[in-house]
Amino acid sequence: MSLGILTNVAATYAENNLNQTQNSLQNVLQQLSSGSRINSGADDAAGLSIADGLTANEAALTQSAQNAQNGVGLLQTADGALSQVTNLLDRAVTLATEASNGGLTLAQSGAADTEFQSILGEIGNIGSTTNFNSTAVFNGAGATNFVLTDGTSAGVTTISAAATALTATSIGGVTFSAADTLTGATAAAGQTSAGTTLTAITSAIAGISAERGAIGANINQLNAAANVASSEEVNLSSAQSSILSTNFGQATSDLAKFQVLSQTGISALAQANSSQQEILKLLQ
Repeated sequence: MSLGILTNVAATYAENNLNQTQNSLQNVLQQLSSGSRINSGADDAAGLSIADGLTANEAALTQSAQNAQNGVGLLQTADGALSQVTNLLDRAVTLATEASNGGLTLAQSGAADTEFQSILGEIGNIGSTTNFNSTAVFNGAGATNFVLTDGTSAGVTTISAAATALTATSIGGVTFSAADTLTGATAAAGQTSAGTTLTAITSAIAGISAERGAIGANINQLNAAANVASSEEVNLSSAQSSILSTNFGQATSDLAKFQVLSQTGISALAQANSSQQEILKLLQ
C-alpha cells in the first residue's frame, strides 16, 4: 500500500467501526437502564407490534374480568333479595296455616290476614326498590348485560323472570291479589280461603327456589369466566414480558464487549492518525 496524505484509509475504517461500537454501546446502556429490550420501533418493529397487541388484549381481559365481577354483584344482590322474599313467604305459610284452623275467631283470622297483606306489600317493595349501582335489579324489562371478551352474557333472562314476578307480586305463576284474603264472611269461608292461599304460597316458594337456583348457576358461570379471563391476562403478560424485557445476562455481556471495542477502537483511530506522521520522516 502506497503512502499518501490525501486519504487516511486506516483512520476511516477505525472511525466507522468506532461509530458502530458507540451506537451499539448506547443501545445496550439504554436497554439496561430502562429494563426494556425494545425502546423504539427501530429496535424490533415486529416485536413492538406484537407487544402492543398483547397490551390491548391484556386491557380487554382485565375489564372482562371486572365485568364478570360486576355481573356477580348484580346476581348476588338479586339472590339476597329473593332470599328475603322466601323468608316472608315462610311467614305467610305460618299465617295461612294458622288461619285455616277452625278454632280461630273472625277477629283472630282478620289479624292474620292483616299481617299477610303487609307481607305481600313488602314483597312488592323488594321488587321495586332493590337496585345495583343505582339501577333497578327487578325492572321487569330485562337486566344489564355483562359482556365478556368472548361475548358471554349471563343472568339476564333469570333476573328478568324474577323481576316480573316481584313487581307484580306474582311468583311462580301464582298471583296474590286483594281477593286472596285469609278471612271471609264466615269462619268456614275464611278457612277455605286460607287453604287456597296456602297452596299458592307453597307454589310461590318453589318458584322462588327455582329462580335462585338459576341465579346461582349464573353466578358460578360468571365466576368461572372471570377466572379464565384473569388466567389469560397473566399468560399474555408473561408473553409480553418475554418480548419486551431486557435479557440482562446478554446485555451485560454485550456491555463488556462494546466497552472493550470502544477502547480498542479509540486506540486504533489514534494509531491510524499518527501513522501519517511517518511521511514527515521521509522529508527530513
